[in-house]
Parts: sequence; C-alpha cells; structure tokens
Amino acid sequence: MSVTVHHNRPDPDPLLVDIAEYVLHKELTSTEAYHTARLCLMDTLGCGLLALRYPECTKLISPVVPGSVVPNGSRVPGTSIQTDPVTAAFQIGCLIRWLDYNDTWLAAEWGHPSDNLGGILAVSDYISRKIRTEGSAPLTMRDVLTAMIKAHEIQGILALENSFNRVGLDHVLLVKIASTAVVARLLGGSKDEIINAVSHAWLDGHALRTYRHAPNTGSRKSWAAGDATSRAVWLSLMALRGEMGYPSVLSAPGWGFQDVLFKGKTLVQARPFESYVMEHILFKISYPAEFHGQTAVEAAIRLHPLVKDRLDDIAAIELTTHESAIRIIDKRGPLHNPADRDHCLQYMVAIGLLHGGLTADHYEDTAASDPRIDKLRDNMRTVEDPRYSAEYLAADKRSIANAVQVFFTDGSATDKIEVEYPVGHRSRREEGVPLLEQKFTDNLRTRFPAKQAERIAGLCQDQEALERTAVDQFVDLFVI
Repeated sequence: MSVTVHHNRPDPDPLLVDIAEYVLHKELTSTEAYHTARLCLMDTLGCGLLALRYPECTKLISPVVPGSVVPNGSRVPGTSIQTDPVTAAFQIGCLIRWLDYNDTWLAAEWGHPSDNLGGILAVSDYISRKIRTEGSAPLTMRDVLTAMIKAHEIQGILALENSFNRVGLDHVLLVKIASTAVVARLLGGSKDEIINAVSHAWLDGHALRTYRHAPNTGSRKSWAAGDATSRAVWLSLMALRGEMGYPSVLSAPGWGFQDVLFKGKTLVQARPFESYVMEHILFKISYPAEFHGQTAVEAAIRLHPLVKDRLDDIAAIELTTHESAIRIIDKRGPLHNPADRDHCLQYMVAIGLLHGGLTADHYEDTAASDPRIDKLRDNMRTVEDPRYSAEYLAADKRSIANAVQVFFTDGSATDKIEVEYPVGHRSRREEGVPLLEQKFTDNLRTRFPAKQAERIAGLCQDQEALERTAVDQFVDLFVI
C-alpha cells in the first residue's frame, strides 16, 4: 500500500508567523513593562557580576585564544573581554545564570526569561559599535529594554500551557526560541528571515533535563542558557545570510517538533503576545535558591530564632509545598555539588533554620560539610497541599506557597509558618523594589571601585536617562 506524499512547500506554521509579526510590528505601550524591564536589567547584570567571584564560572568565560580581541566586538560586563557576539552571548549568559539568582517565570513550564539578555546585549553592543564606525547612530538602551520585554513575552507565553519538562526537554529550549526571534529582529531581519531563523531554533537539537535531576545534577544547568542564547545568535546570523528555513517545522506529520518531541500534542499560544510576562515577572531578591523553594526559605528564616538553640530537640520538620516543588527539588540522600544543593528544598530550609539566612556561599563544599545540615534533612518530610498546587497555576494567583513547621521531642511545636508569595512577586513589588536596588548596588561593589559602581547605579535608577543611553556607552561602564 503506497502513501501519497505532497511535495508542495507549506505556508509557515502560524506560531512562527505570530512570533515574527510580534517582534517586527508590535508597539509596546506599557509603562509598567518598561520600568520592570529596567529593574530586570539591573538585577540580571548584578547577578552576573556576583558570579565573577566563582572560579568554576570564570573558567568558562576565558577567551578561547588568550589575549584575543575582536575589533568592534561585544564586551562582556565585569571583564575586559571583547569578542564576537556569538561567544559574548554565551559568556554573558553563563554569568547571568551561574548563581540561579535572577528572575523566574513559573507556569506549566518554568524558566528564567532574563537569560535572553545574553544574546540581546551581545548583539546590541556589537551592532552599536559597528554602525558607529560607519557614521550611524547606535542602538539605545530603550531598544534593549524593548527586546527584553518581547523575549520575556515569547518565552513566558509559550510556557503557560506547554510543559516541555514533562517530555524530558529543558526549559532553555524557550530561551533559544525567544532569543532567536528578538536577535534576528535586532540584526535587521525581515519577516521571512525571522521566520526562517525561528524555524531553525525549533529544528535544533534540544537539551535534556538530565543535568537538573538526581543522580546527574551538575553545573551544566548554570551554562545551558548561555549555550541556548549563543546558539540563537548563530542561527540568526545564518538566516540573515540567506540560509533557508523550514516552514512546517512544528506541524510536519511524523517529522515535525510536535510529533517527534512533544508526543503529538499541538503547541499552545495561551494568549496574544503583548507585555504580560514582564509585568508579572518574579524576581529572586532575597535568596539564590531555586524559585519553588523561595517561600520555604523565608519561612525557615522566620523560625530560626525559635529553633537555633534547640536543634538537638527537633523530632520532625514538616514542609508543606506544591506539586512542582516536589517534582523538582524534593531530594533525599547525598548531594554532590553546589548545583545539587541549590535545587534541594530540604537543604535550603536547613540552611535557613541554622543560619537565619541563605547566600550562594552556603552551597559550596565548606558550608555543606556541616553535619547538622544532613541531620536536619533526615528529619524532614514533605507534604503536598492541593490548594498550593492549584493556586500555583491559577491565573489570578500564581502563588508559590510553602509552609514550615518544626516539632520537638517534648511534644511541643512551632507555629506553622506559611508564605504564599515571595518578596519578588508582583503582589509584593512595592516591598521588593528597594531590596532589589540594594541587591544591585551590593553586587556592583563586588566588582567595581566605589565611584564606578555609583555611576552605574545612578544611571540605572534613572529610567529616562538609561533609555536614551547608547548601548555601547552603557556596556563600556561595566569594563574593568
């Protein structure tokens, strides 16, 4: 029995067209989105600067050829590196994600939309330096903020109802898609060229989640997004050189993304692309911890004064949480490295109870050698609250609730401390912004002299001044 195969080239899949039209033509009018994008820029760059304190990170951003400099190339903030935009996108993306301390988006799929800044900033800087030498006006930071809002939107909207993790694919897939779209636009791509570039991003090989889960949790999770946004820059450059695209990359029967990698399900665009995601983004302000555990850490820190002198009297610790946290960060047994520890709910709570705080240093081997940590972990049990799980996904809630209660051997217990929304949630934005600004200032001071740090902080806190600043001049402020 023969099967007739039609060889007519199909029209592009509607999602490819929607993405291209959005990045090309959508005029953004949300003041809130631009203000939030500025905060996101500050926080993301600050997290990258803080990561420069860690040799395991900096070894990955050293030039391939020591001492090499690319004329008019992209600069890597916090360093003296000037390289091609593909390499710079990886290096910036690696810095951004290393400490798992920047923004987060939680839905059917999780992720960190600020990861796209690696490609956005590298390409915007490269373009600005190049066209300045040609006598044209460079891009401004308003252009960068616009690209950030649109990348956030593409990644976040596609995450609302499409769970890539449930088919074993890592969320950096969406970084690749979003970065490719906005980078191709920044490079001057036409609608067809953007569609072609995005088709390649979907067609590409995609990372498995192996490196995020026991027994293989490892540091690749800290550079996977840099790899994705760097790949996006390369694919965009290829498309703008005339490389053909693949219009039914998503829907082609038997061979398309949906049939091969998404178990035959159709990808869903849950709402129109606007600026919803940036307006509702979650910031990691208080603790460098996987976001599903942020509120658990806050609860543990509140309990610290009540338990710090009674550690030997603890009989049990009950962690009440939501389904996603149980699936991702509920870990028993040995933890082998910092990447393993910062994705362990029990470890994070133990540190909060012991120290009344949590920093990136608490994940390093020296801090982890404290035997009290595993003793506390052994006494913990996790329980799902169905309400927490439901309100995590509810559009009018988007909570990330956790509760912690400690029981003692004499039969007494602490109150059950419940925290439904982390300080970085939109519902706590007024409380969170001053803390985010202080976090940015503190991170600047880890890398720059006081005068340079003050100049950067002052510019970043002035919306109008920042938006009209040329990209290359902004990036030059971060050279050391």
